[in-house]
Amino acid sequence: MKLKFIFLLLSVSLFAQENPAASFWKQLQQHCGNTYEGVITKDLGNDDFANKKLLMHVRSCNESEIKIPFFVGENKSRTWILRFKNNRIQLKHDHRKPDGSEEEITQYGGISTNTGLSNVQIFPADTETATLLPAAATNVWWITLDEESFTYNLKRIGREGHFTVKFDLSNPVASPVAPWGWETN
Repeated sequence: MKLKFIFLLLSVSLFAQENPAASFWKQLQQHCGNTYEGVITKDLGNDDFANKKLLMHVRSCNESEIKIPFFVGENKSRTWILRFKNNRIQLKHDHRKPDGSEEEITQYGGISTNTGLSNVQIFPADTETATLLPAAATNVWWITLDEESFTYNLKRIGREGHFTVKFDLSNPVASPVAPWGWETN
């Protein structure tokens, strides 16, 4: 009888544990509405980001989608779109022109291959990305999240180095105007 009780407790505790992707998702949702400043900690030599103010604005959140505009100086073209479905998280990159229309190369990204960790989600390039942008077919993006920081990372498999921008979650800053393609504030 004691053995059955122990198995019952173990099975209940296993099912009661939150899925790591769901835990990551809930933690990120806590930042909805906030804006944070970032710094590049690893660089791939992209001068487009050099000496520019970097901001992420966790602008839109619901149960299945979080949109995070990423501002690089005055460039308001980028939004990271995260979607949560079937205990997996998808990352897409939405790129817009100043008039709000989509850029030619947009909606690329990937989906986590498993539930990941509660503080790390990894997104290998998906088939849509490989078709749209063959040079990005081997891209792997990952996001780390803890109480103090959010990092967005990119590694191009087969190439040296990777890109990381780290945002300080302990210090919210004023929210910027709407990104391109969004209604104004």
